[in-house]
Amino acid sequence: MAHDYIKSLKAKIGEEVELKGWVSNKRSSKGLEFIILRDGSGFVQAVVSAEEVTAEVFENANKLTLESAVSLKGKVVADERQEGGVELQVNHLEIYHIGEEYPIAKKEHGIDFLMDKRHLWLRSRRQWAIMRIRNTIIQSVHGFFQQNGFIQMDAPLFTGNACEGTSTLFETDFYGDTAYLSQSGQLYGEAMALAQGKIYTFGPTFRAEKSKTRRHLSEFWMIEPEMAFYDLNMNMDLIESFVRHVVTEVLSKSEAELALIERDTESLKNVKKEFPRIPYDDAVKILRGEMKVKGLTSIETLETDLKNINEQIVAIKAEIAEREEKIKQAGIKKGERNFNLNKIGKLKAEAKDLQERSQNIPHWIESARNFQHGNDFGGSDETVLTRLFDAPVMVYNWPKAIKAFYMKQDENNPDLVKGVDLLAPEGFGEIIGGGERETDKDYLIEQIHKHKLPLEAFEWYLDLRRYGSVPHAGFGMGLERFVAWICGLHHVRETIPFPRMYGRLLP
Repeated sequence: MAHDYIKSLKAKIGEEVELKGWVSNKRSSKGLEFIILRDGSGFVQAVVSAEEVTAEVFENANKLTLESAVSLKGKVVADERQEGGVELQVNHLEIYHIGEEYPIAKKEHGIDFLMDKRHLWLRSRRQWAIMRIRNTIIQSVHGFFQQNGFIQMDAPLFTGNACEGTSTLFETDFYGDTAYLSQSGQLYGEAMALAQGKIYTFGPTFRAEKSKTRRHLSEFWMIEPEMAFYDLNMNMDLIESFVRHVVTEVLSKSEAELALIERDTESLKNVKKEFPRIPYDDAVKILRGEMKVKGLTSIETLETDLKNINEQIVAIKAEIAEREEKIKQAGIKKGERNFNLNKIGKLKAEAKDLQERSQNIPHWIESARNFQHGNDFGGSDETVLTRLFDAPVMVYNWPKAIKAFYMKQDENNPDLVKGVDLLAPEGFGEIIGGGERETDKDYLIEQIHKHKLPLEAFEWYLDLRRYGSVPHAGFGMGLERFVAWICGLHHVRETIPFPRMYGRLLP
């Protein structure tokens, strides 16, 4: 007989159920054992009372350790004070396995330790919630494209050529030939779009950059739609509709998970607003503080931020000192003491983040003022630029010199190409890059030579311009960066079950 799941308990108040899962937390109190059970679908408090169960059952409950695997039978009762609004009153308990001493405790662990124990860290509430939000995002991505006439197709992961040079590619042997792990399925996406009209790929991609920034992974997942008979403006319209759809779906379907990770969702709701579209030239002026947005320059906004942040740090430090004094008081109850200790930990983490931002802002101001036209935007530049807007921002018409060889040249300015980057607010930076594709075969051949790429490796790609060439466009979205923005995460390592990045191959 099938057992029940925690996620469905709200609809089973007053009924007898059987749950199977793992002990994520436990405490004892005068003939009572309080077990926090997780089963993959959620968390629930289960209470074992010595007065209500046999001595054997209570003894078994008493000897449970963290991450022990159990089956619990009992009655579901309403209790709005508990997570999910319910509690399980246990009348029977069966042990599958008593866990050994669990290495991840309530105390704060370093990032390297948690990364080494990633296979266990995934069980924590926060990581559980993030992975479920990731799943909702993936479902909504497929839903959007399938509902809008796209078909999913797959690009190869082994490629015989490097579409943008070999410096950021993993090279491998393919039956004696040199092959590379794909850094993008886009070129193949163009071929598939000219066969099917509108397609999207969704698969892993690889970048060999020796970078340890908070935005970089060596293996990540990309969503790459490609559309025949689309120009840059149609592409930007699609990007805006796509992002609005996905974020709206997550806000609707993952409300509990977003609350669990304490994500402020007000900023995400701004996707309902029209996304600003800014030419690269204007974006540079805004970044340098030479153009105002809503009456303020980027520099003025940063200076105000710095003042507010420093005031917040002072207030947080005062609250930490106040709570530390409470803990020292004689007669403080254990529950209150633990509550304050937990709150102090969170306040210290918040103060640390604010302190880091406070130290960064002067550098951001200097970098913004000295930004050179024609350069690509770095992480700090994107942070400064998006600070002036409350919705995602599209920057388009980029300098040709810093974009890929296949970008469509602007008819009015040969130094520009019809590319677009979507920058997420709150400092999360670029989450989408795309543009219109060049259709002139001779110009593409010229660019391939200019970028010192092997022409023979691109003959198949040039065939797309020889046989039925049409205007077409597309974009790529890195799933992990998108998850980081939606969840408000500082580092992309939390956005994927087992991150692979420079210096990290295990577990």
